[in-house]
Amino acid sequence: MRARMSGRLAEQRDRVRSIERALDVLESIGTAGELGVSEVAGRTGLVPSTAHRVMATLAFRGYLSQDVVSGRYRLGARVLELARSLDLRTAELRGAAHSHLERIREVTGESANLVVLDGRWVVYIDQVEGSHSVRMFTEIGSTVPAHTTGSGKAILAHRSADEVERLYSPDDEPFERPTQRTLVTAAALQEDLARIRGRGYALDREEHEEGVSCVAAAVFDSTGEPVGAISVSGPTSRIARYDVEQLGALLHRHAQEISTTLGWSPDAASGERTAATARTGPAAGRPSRAAINATR
Repeated sequence: MRARMSGRLAEQRDRVRSIERALDVLESIGTAGELGVSEVAGRTGLVPSTAHRVMATLAFRGYLSQDVVSGRYRLGARVLELARSLDLRTAELRGAAHSHLERIREVTGESANLVVLDGRWVVYIDQVEGSHSVRMFTEIGSTVPAHTTGSGKAILAHRSADEVERLYSPDDEPFERPTQRTLVTAAALQEDLARIRGRGYALDREEHEEGVSCVAAAVFDSTGEPVGAISVSGPTSRIARYDVEQLGALLHRHAQEISTTLGWSPDAASGERTAATARTGPAAGRPSRAAINATR
């Protein structure tokens, strides 16, 4: 009995390693655009024979395509199909938010972003680049750890307590730490999420990248669930020149307008406040009307 269990565990580990190898291959080719077997082996640390087997399997399944002349590989049609699936799922959100990102950029001159949450990661699905010569640029489709970003924390602040605890358990501490300012414990993260719910916007003070700060606010759908977040990001030296409350009010106002377009209702939200409080704590606070007007 014990021998059978040991064999099953070894088989499961082998399957996990095979999946990791396949993902490493896809990511290396996706980043480079086109690679040969030896190049993939060098980038992933796989021996060439293993790299070739993985790449041949991915090509057979349509995830890679091999050039018949050069023999090099690029991403296949199946990857594009999966990407289109995400594109379709986020089309309504992107359509509702894009003009607001443009207006935020016009007011601040900084890059305005739209993200969705995917587990412990945020995925950038739209961006309007800032007008400064030195500006933040994030490639659409790129992912970063949610707890290190203002937009990720803005969404997490309104997710259920059970979900947040499952994603960020004390057993997983310390969390990934790209800078010395990153929150790396469940207690510190929960404290910040409570502050975000109270004021209606999130802050990232160089928690993901040194010298870069951002302000973000969550976007809600017709059911009151947080489906994404908008943010404005730029060099800390420039973001620090703004009145943070006014910048937070600007993001909060645009996030509410996007949410309204998606079917969210302030009246319905206030009627569901008890349920929301049980789920995530206090409902999001609203900046003062004077602060909101100051950003118009």
